[in-house]
Amino acid sequence: MSRVWLPLTALFLFLAESSYADLFSGEHFHSSRIFVPHFLFIFIVFLTIFGSTKSGIIYGLVFGFLFDVVYTEILGIYAFLFAFLALVVSRVMKMVHSNMLSAALVSILAVAVLEILVYEANSLIHFTDISFNEFASLRLLPTLLLNAAAVIILAFPIKFVIDRSKVVD
Repeated sequence: MSRVWLPLTALFLFLAESSYADLFSGEHFHSSRIFVPHFLFIFIVFLTIFGSTKSGIIYGLVFGFLFDVVYTEILGIYAFLFAFLALVVSRVMKMVHSNMLSAALVSILAVAVLEILVYEANSLIHFTDISFNEFASLRLLPTLLLNAAAVIILAFPIKFVIDRSKVVD
């Protein structure tokens, strides 16, 4: 029964991202800033750090593909990046002591890398025409602030779920 909590938590965070984006979009507040929630990705990073690399990569592939199907027009970009960044996070954490502070900092850094890589991929295929400076001020910085707050709120509950689920390689 304890293993069912991981997929349920991931699914809940996937749905929470959508709900948050609908309720708190910049249009409602007459702002051009874009706050992109990455609650699911934060969960995957924490799963990689406190659970197992294998679980982080599998959840990254599965939920990244689900994310692509539901939210994007380019299949595979989030599936690849979620899984790839889970692998990168696992390698980084071999050099850093795994505690809540380092996990929080690494997850915020991973969100920044995710956002930049998605922007670059979209720019490469001419899906976006804004400059990097515009992207950084209108989307990257607000997204990092939102997700830093999410890490502060979600870190201990996510770690609790991971610890209770007895994830092993």
